[in-house]
Amino acid sequence: MRCVRGFTLFEVLVALAIIAVALGALLRATGLAADNGEGMKRRMQAAWEAQNMIALMQARREWPEVGEQAGELEDDGARWRWQRVISQTPNPNFRKVVVRVLAQSDSRYVLAEMTGYLRMNAGGGS
Repeated sequence: MRCVRGFTLFEVLVALAIIAVALGALLRATGLAADNGEGMKRRMQAAWEAQNMIALMQARREWPEVGEQAGELEDDGARWRWQRVISQTPNPNFRKVVVRVLAQSDSRYVLAEMTGYLRMNAGGGS
């Protein structure tokens, strides 16, 4: 009598179940990585917008009043909401600027926050 070796139907079904679970987990991980990549891109763009706002204020030699401001801007097809907080520093010739770029969908979710300083012009405020 010849002995034939092979897999039973039960062993094949167990192996297929393990492969199905592993592939499902792999697909979920791939989807999460894609979502995370898009979120990182959005946060990076928001950081650039915040940095640009501070750089423009510095380049224009602005000397804004102390307080809070908010608004929206559109750049390269993307809409951004921002908040800007201007505060005094111990040195009266400088003002602290904190710019926050917020998510469009949630008014409290901060995508990026950037801090900068403005210097008073030699002739006084503008």
